[in-house]
Amino acid sequence: MIELFSSDTPNGKKVGIMLEEVGFDYKVTKLDLAKGDQFKPEFKLISPFSKIPTIVDHSNNKEAVFESGAILIYLAEKSGMFYDKKNKLKIDQWLMAQMGSIGPFIGQYHYFYRFNQGLSKIAEKRYFEITKSIYKVLDDHLANNKFLVENDYTIADIATWPWIARHHWHDIGLKNYKNLCRWYEVIADRSAVIKGYKFIDESSEIPKP
Repeated sequence: MIELFSSDTPNGKKVGIMLEEVGFDYKVTKLDLAKGDQFKPEFKLISPFSKIPTIVDHSNNKEAVFESGAILIYLAEKSGMFYDKKNKLKIDQWLMAQMGSIGPFIGQYHYFYRFNQGLSKIAEKRYFEITKSIYKVLDDHLANNKFLVENDYTIADIATWPWIARHHWHDIGLKNYKNLCRWYEVIADRSAVIKGYKFIDESSEIPKP
């Protein structure tokens, strides 16, 4: 059994979705970030940077894995799903793009524009433009690919999709990017994605484009 320590964030959702996709038995231990649960000593033992999500695999000597990208790789290798060896290098590149660029930059846009509007107009403008450029890069790539790695749905898609699922926060207009919108809707229709999106809050509904 996999124990998922998380809160309801895009990084948390990607692991919830992955667990549903591979069909592993799991339970969720919710952390209240506002109350500082992530800084408790017992959590830092399994997540040194006090970040969520983190998993503990109780079927594998209580192996703990932190960092969402590493968790996806671990679950993919354990299940043998969504991480085809023939496309491993391409999957790794798009997964690292999400971990190093897509998530961090969009996350900064959320911080300045969604939660602290007016704090720094320069930051709001900077991260709006970067987020817009991310939409464009993904849209251009998906013009010639069904998923991020050709025709295969992989952990790269699972990692990236929850960040685009917050498109209603971005004021960019997902419908203006027809290829990205098509990709978003195809993934949003997957039963495991619908269930995994609700991994903490059963009332959560996937935003329409």
